[in-house]
Amino acid sequence: MADQIPLYPVRSAAAAAANRKRAVYYSAAGPGPGADRHSRYQLEDESAHLDEMPLMMSEEGFENEESDYHTLPRARIMQRKRGLEWFVCDGWKFLCTSCCDWLVNICQRKKELKARTVWLGCPEKCEEKHPRNSIKNQKYNVFTFIPGVLYEQFKFFLNLYFLVISCSQFVPALKIGYLYTYWAPLGFVLAVTMTREAIDEFRRFQRDKEVNSQLYSKLTVRGQQDALIVLSSCFIRTDQLDGETDWKLKVAVSCTQRLPALGDLFSISAYVYAQKPQMDIHSFEGTFTREDSDPPVHESLSIENTLWASTIVASGTVIGVVIYTGKETRSVMNTSNPKNKVGLLDLELNRLTKALFLALVALSVVMVTLQGFVGPWYRNLFRFLLLFSYIIPISLRVNLDMGKAVYGWMMMKDENIPGTVVRTSTIPEELGRLVYLLTDKTGTLTQNEMVFKRLHLGTVSYGADTMDEIQSHVRDSYSQMQSQAGGNNTGSTPPRKAQSSAPKVRKSVSSRIHEAVKAIVLCHNVTPVYESRAGVTGETEFAEADQDFSDENRTYQASSPDEVALVQWTESVGLTLVSRDLTSMQLKTPSGQVLSFCILQLFPFTSESKRMGIIVRDESTAEITFYMKGADVAMSPIVQYNDWLEEECGNMAREGLRTLVVAKKALTEEQYQDFESRYTQAKLSMHDRSLKVAAVVESLEREMELLCLTGVEDQLQADVRPTLEMLRNAGIKIWMLTGDKLETATCIAKSSHLVSRTQDIHIFRQVTNRGEAHLELNAFRRKHDCALVISGDSLEVCLKYYEHEFVELACQCPAVVCCRCSPTQKAHIVTLLQQHTGRRTCAIGDGGNDVSMIQAADCGIGIEGKEGKQASLAADFSIRQFRHIGRLLMVHGRNSYKRSAALGQFVMHRGLIISTMQAVFSSVFYFASVPLYQGFLMVGYATIYTMFPVFSLVLDQDVKPEMAMLYPELYKDLTKGRSLSFKTFLIWVLISIYQGGILMYGALVLFESEFVHVVAISFTALILTELLMVALTVRTWHWLMVVAEFLSLGCYVSSLAFLNEYFGLPVGSYLFFCFLPTDVAFITTVAFLWKVSAITVVSCLPLYVLKYLRRKLSPPSYCKLAS
Repeated sequence: MADQIPLYPVRSAAAAAANRKRAVYYSAAGPGPGADRHSRYQLEDESAHLDEMPLMMSEEGFENEESDYHTLPRARIMQRKRGLEWFVCDGWKFLCTSCCDWLVNICQRKKELKARTVWLGCPEKCEEKHPRNSIKNQKYNVFTFIPGVLYEQFKFFLNLYFLVISCSQFVPALKIGYLYTYWAPLGFVLAVTMTREAIDEFRRFQRDKEVNSQLYSKLTVRGQQDALIVLSSCFIRTDQLDGETDWKLKVAVSCTQRLPALGDLFSISAYVYAQKPQMDIHSFEGTFTREDSDPPVHESLSIENTLWASTIVASGTVIGVVIYTGKETRSVMNTSNPKNKVGLLDLELNRLTKALFLALVALSVVMVTLQGFVGPWYRNLFRFLLLFSYIIPISLRVNLDMGKAVYGWMMMKDENIPGTVVRTSTIPEELGRLVYLLTDKTGTLTQNEMVFKRLHLGTVSYGADTMDEIQSHVRDSYSQMQSQAGGNNTGSTPPRKAQSSAPKVRKSVSSRIHEAVKAIVLCHNVTPVYESRAGVTGETEFAEADQDFSDENRTYQASSPDEVALVQWTESVGLTLVSRDLTSMQLKTPSGQVLSFCILQLFPFTSESKRMGIIVRDESTAEITFYMKGADVAMSPIVQYNDWLEEECGNMAREGLRTLVVAKKALTEEQYQDFESRYTQAKLSMHDRSLKVAAVVESLEREMELLCLTGVEDQLQADVRPTLEMLRNAGIKIWMLTGDKLETATCIAKSSHLVSRTQDIHIFRQVTNRGEAHLELNAFRRKHDCALVISGDSLEVCLKYYEHEFVELACQCPAVVCCRCSPTQKAHIVTLLQQHTGRRTCAIGDGGNDVSMIQAADCGIGIEGKEGKQASLAADFSIRQFRHIGRLLMVHGRNSYKRSAALGQFVMHRGLIISTMQAVFSSVFYFASVPLYQGFLMVGYATIYTMFPVFSLVLDQDVKPEMAMLYPELYKDLTKGRSLSFKTFLIWVLISIYQGGILMYGALVLFESEFVHVVAISFTALILTELLMVALTVRTWHWLMVVAEFLSLGCYVSSLAFLNEYFGLPVGSYLFFCFLPTDVAFITTVAFLWKVSAITVVSCLPLYVLKYLRRKLSPPSYCKLAS
């Protein structure tokens, strides 16, 4: 059926036929194991036509079934404009970056990666040289530190502008004031930045040194590397590589296991042929060849034989041969270089700075024009540029950087989120602008601790409070069996055979529980491990059949925590797994009797089959039983008819439990021998081996007896559900990126309420080529308001052919779950969201596999958890628990953004108002390019006179933290950027022009007879106005704000007594001018005081009235909550 699906352009009557066939394909259950899947879409013949068939990307495309492929996607229509506008805005930057990248690639050509042959114990025979075996996370070295930091600073227009202005003061004809007026603020900014970068760089150096100094017990090599196991199998932990904390069994090369001693490894002639280094951590291809045997031994190698760097040997001792080192290891190839993160607020302020520069140039040109272009007008133009340079305040960077440091200190001192560490102090405002949150699953949303919660037998269900009943039934059942065996050695066998041959006889609850528990304890891939009590070597010993199985030393290890939870539960009810190897398994009954079972066949779990099975022989009765467990969708067609399985699976899933259906089938010796011969023949096939093997196994999977349904809960982190709900209400879209299996990821998405109960889930089918992706994307496009679950392999195919379309569809989903993601894929998804949406992204994780994602995001958050501190150290912010992210964003992120927006605009206002006064002053004095205020007054204006009140805005808040947590909808407004926009900026510009004009003209009008006192009058009114404007801007008063206001006012009043020579009127030409000193006695007169007060009231009172009317007529949302 699927082989007949064409992919021709839908233009004629063939359209209806093609659409009908696609509809049949999506309604079908899918091909059977024996289907010929590789020719499903005839992709090779039809790939040329795919370009003519764009995906449906508009709602109109669904109104008519024949128009599926007619509508062009918006992503293809919207082409990038390549014109003068593009070049002026971003084109020059793009061209410069491209040229720099080209030069770097010429100077540092990457070595081509090749496959290699590694000889055992003979490194001199190796043709391929290994790279240096060390890890480096530093951004700079000794030679690039100063140039690199300076480049990062001066690529901002604000700093570059002030560098040019400061350098101009070395030219005598352009000198306006003292050098310290310009160089002191710029030097302070650079000193703070370089000190901060040096500290961060030194910390990275120390962390790299700690990692690179780790030693291995060695034969020929040391360091961190990817190795191939040649002796002694072992269990490893891969939590720092793929995020899974479960132990995984790694197998040694079989032909080296019979060597008498360890030193014999160097006496044999053997080599490993390995594929070239690549990023895929889930695959490996190679061969092991031993030449000194007759005939030579060739053994294929796979991922089961490898030990990647960043994994941990959990038990045993490993002897391995090094295949990849340094930057060629899988973990390093999946780690991206850290980037210098710049906050969106800084970029917005940088754009506003450019707008201010254009205004500065325009104002200077107007002044020179009104001057009539007399004399050296170009020199006058540059002097006007210098005079009005305070339009762009250098103190903006100083205030913002100090504010960021205060925000970081507040986060680390918050008692509600203990243990929070701010590692990147330059982007706290990003926490208030997030739209996408990309989170890891294992260790981030969950504790990765499985707990058995429910056992359902069809007619009766057992929960956590009734497990003692199961324990009683199991104990009674085995006591009865033991007594029967003691009374008559042959009496116990016929009844059991009778039960298996007549399954329709209704069984007692006790026997059904016994069979269910027995099936659970036998059908798995769990190995019990016993810790050695010797304590000297610290090694782990595997249990043997004759060992004393002490419960206190036993731990269970498996590739899935679900299986460990099931076996631990059977131990709690009395049936214990005490030993297991490749061919046998031993159980201990409640009475202490040991039961032995021979493992005949094992069918491991795969994402395609969604089930695992095992065939065992009871050594006491010689009975052969086929046990199977798996997901309900895979097991429903296999088990006998029942009327309860589907309903109960749905009930458990709604409780957030991971369900497994357990079934069995009794086999005769003849049935098993027939199966074994067909199974062995299928495994030897070289063509379509997997399909033939699946078909043989499927022949057993018919009419199996349904035993029970189990429910296991993955323990979530504390308060994960309310935290995710809070984030959703705040307008943040949450994507879960995990390396775990699809079923596990889907279950956690439900249990954590990442996907709400009312939402449907669309599981993206496995696609391997362009045609399959094409059809599946169109099927997904028909779904509305549903969460998406997709695997990493399918995601890779979709992004290869339909990147724009897939991202556009995924961004419309309320939640997205990506499973089986490699670390590089996680980082790639973050980058795609940034490029396609332009929104701010945040990544949160706790493992080494999350580092690339954290570094790629605009804001990276690491959690200190069981998987180590690698993610925490690489992140911008480090927290202890996932629930802390709620307060970090809703309170600290929101406050940081609103405070920095207010602080930045107020500092700009402070520069604009004094520049307006300078413009009015120059206009009155025949457009003379002389400064209104001397150097010290300008420095004091930006520092001791106004700095404390203005900087106290970092303590301002519109609502209390409790209110911000209670109403996360307040956070949603911040993503629109309304606190700092061209609209709010224009309002502040108009306020500055109004107040600057009132202050200067008021001083000139009211003091016409005492013209010499204009400087003192206007400057005093300016300081009072700034203090009142701070009070106008504040929304919630803090006692430090009041102290700052009075402290600044006191500093100014006291300075009037001994700085009277600065408060004078400048006279003379633009090259030589002096100041006429003012009279201190005049400042103390009543006339001075009331006239200054009058000017100040006129400049501020209308703004207070407007603010009052606005809060009454159109109050902002936070005002409604505060009231």
